[in-house]
Amino acid sequence: MSKNESMLQGHTYKLLAAALLSAGALSVQAQEVRVMCYQDGVECDVTAELAKKFEAQNPGVKVVVDTVPYKTIVEQLPVQLAAGQGPDIARVTDLGGLSKFYMDISPNLKDRKYFDTQFGSTAPWLSPAAGDKGIYGFMSQLTMTGPYVNKTLFDQAKVALPGPKATWDEWAAAANKVAKATQTKAAMAWDRSGHRFAGPAISNGAAIFDAKGDLVLDAGYKTTVNKFVGWHKDGTMLKEVWAGSGGSTYADSIGEFINGNVVMVLSGSWQINRLQKDIGTKFDWEAVPNPCGTAACTGIPGGAAWVALKTSKSPKETAAFLSFMAAEANYADFIAKTNNIPAHAGLAKKGVNYTSAQPAAKAALGVFSGGVANLSPVAYKFQGYKYNRALMLPTVSRVTQAVVGELSVDEALNKINADMQDAVKQAQK
Repeated sequence: MSKNESMLQGHTYKLLAAALLSAGALSVQAQEVRVMCYQDGVECDVTAELAKKFEAQNPGVKVVVDTVPYKTIVEQLPVQLAAGQGPDIARVTDLGGLSKFYMDISPNLKDRKYFDTQFGSTAPWLSPAAGDKGIYGFMSQLTMTGPYVNKTLFDQAKVALPGPKATWDEWAAAANKVAKATQTKAAMAWDRSGHRFAGPAISNGAAIFDAKGDLVLDAGYKTTVNKFVGWHKDGTMLKEVWAGSGGSTYADSIGEFINGNVVMVLSGSWQINRLQKDIGTKFDWEAVPNPCGTAACTGIPGGAAWVALKTSKSPKETAAFLSFMAAEANYADFIAKTNNIPAHAGLAKKGVNYTSAQPAAKAALGVFSGGVANLSPVAYKFQGYKYNRALMLPTVSRVTQAVVGELSVDEALNKINADMQDAVKQAQK
């Protein structure tokens, strides 16, 4: 063999080796699952821990968890997806808004029935169209609207907490007794939010939707507006929360609760960590079950979801990892370590052992988790409805006008209805 031939052969071997390495790299890349994740606490950290367990059970598959700010999920992810780029999986909260980018994993699932059974009640939130039967992911956790009470004030007033099936009227009466006995500024406050308002309205019989599936302002909703305005007029409600802002601006009631100005507030499960941190040892607080009306004892659910994306280059591995994360033992581990409420029907019924939560937070998580079973189907439908803001926003602005005396209750209701119809028409254009 000549020197030139030898050099040529050596060069050929190098090219062949490079090609093999390149093919190997492509093979590894094809087995990679990229997960875009934001965290309120340690959700991405726990996901990364679970990913290591998945990798051990699935040799050849690499899961990369990219932890990003929430702003990236809201602002950059939609742009990436619209350009045909993005991860395999993302943790998102704009469930319906991004649904056109979701990938159906059902063809690659070994146990489709498990998803239908355990996550069926929230599955429609991820569907690109009504009646769609695909599986696009699952809720990583639920949030839920619900009340908190200042237990120390109840104890000082020697007033017993109403039971788990107590009505809003019974809670208002008890909180009023406590406020008067302890000279607290007001008995109750609700977040200035149409979302928060919807839970009591549905409990009071509001159907929210007519037979055609369109928004409707019915007797149950009107009853709740009347009660709410009346509670402001008689001093039961702390006026500053709703009357302190204009238009449909959001305001929470938790600040007033932390400062000891109210006995009871209607807010939500996402406030648990804030309460644990900001109240400290100032007073004892508790989450209590959503009070009842004539039709239900419900809050409004929400939360974040793990979704598969059409930009995935590894659909089988993506489905496998989502199945792994949804499996009861792994899902329970995630929920317990992140102090969240399970969207998994079986776990909601069994309860979760929150090992890292402080006593008050642990008890509150238990109350909210237990309340999942009482969530009304109407509440799930309302949360997933793409035009729900058409009712929520005018409720805030017009009810406030009734609270401050600019409108009568009937005038406020008529304006809510007109605003709602106009908003839906505009959104449908």
